Amino acid sequence: MSYHIFPLAKLSCLKPHTITRNLRTALFFPGHGVQRVGMIDSWIERFPNSTRHFLNEMDDILGYRLSRIICDGPNSLLNQTENSQPAIMATSLLILRLLEIEFGFNTRTSVDVTLGHSLGEFSALVAGGYIQFRDALRLVQRRAEIMAQCTHEASEKSGENYGMIALICEPEHLDALLKSIYEFLDFQPNHFDNDNTGCETTSIRQVMVANINSRNQIVLSGSIEKIKTLLIQLRQFGGHDPRAVKLKSESPFHNPIMTPAADYMRDALEKIQITYPKQIACISNVSGLPFKSETDIKDLLSQQCISTVRWWDSIKFLDRERGIRSWIGLGPGKVGRNLVGKEVGRVQTKGDGVWAICAPQDVEDVLLALDQI
Repeated sequence: MSYHIFPLAKLSCLKPHTITRNLRTALFFPGHGVQRVGMIDSWIERFPNSTRHFLNEMDDILGYRLSRIICDGPNSLLNQTENSQPAIMATSLLILRLLEIEFGFNTRTSVDVTLGHSLGEFSALVAGGYIQFRDALRLVQRRAEIMAQCTHEASEKSGENYGMIALICEPEHLDALLKSIYEFLDFQPNHFDNDNTGCETTSIRQVMVANINSRNQIVLSGSIEKIKTLLIQLRQFGGHDPRAVKLKSESPFHNPIMTPAADYMRDALEKIQITYPKQIACISNVSGLPFKSETDIKDLLSQQCISTVRWWDSIKFLDRERGIRSWIGLGPGKVGRNLVGKEVGRVQTKGDGVWAICAPQDVEDVLLALDQI
């Protein structure tokens, strides 16, 4: 199976297909790593009936009590990829559903565009009406199982540990840092053609730029040992000294090691209903631009498993080219809010701002601000 990888140089030449007007409000959703035991407790306490109904629906779809793992843990069980990923997506969409049921929030009339970081792209597609919650939940759970299996097989065969490391540098050094990384990896960004699966990926491909998150932060995924070797090369021969922070993920997401997950997604997406076009635009992680067709959703959502998440490109496009003024993050944790807020620098006045709704007490300020738009 071959997948096309969008090179950085070509992305600026792509034209948006679904947004031609200035917008106001974006919903954004978090990705992997924000899970914690008890992350829905405040919603259960405040809205027990609506929350329990949603959780029962979730458990019925999955065929096991994920709700119990979310509420009671233990952390070791929740942190397993096959549990954490559907749990994060479901929690994000639970919050959206409660906004609609309990607060009268109308997604269709209040939101112009949705986007999600990595895993959060599934939440964004559900929120925008492109994919049904039932289908997305099953896709995410099975995709996560395959990703966990890919990581296990890679570790078993190579004897190496896998994961992700964030690199933070001064904004003016980011482009040069990326260029040096690609040069050291002998990266060929025009295409990706790999007939192998799992850990059989060649060693030169076992490190990948997984995320470009902001003007000064990227994330590498792959063999931790090889990432550390790359960092030594960057410091000794490339003139770069970024701050490195190991993330708590033990899987190398957005890496060719995950090719079996991409293959699964390509097949599975042919079997579910995808509705296009929709009134609410949705931004692709792979291109940083709106999805332009049903086929585009299938192709890019599959490629996302092994491709760079161009989060910063997505934020720049909506902020600078399409005039988004209000950014609302839904889901556990406020990492996404902090990342978006740092990039757009929005002041929370007269409907303009960046908010995160993680708990019921966060809702009032957001809805009051939206009333001022």
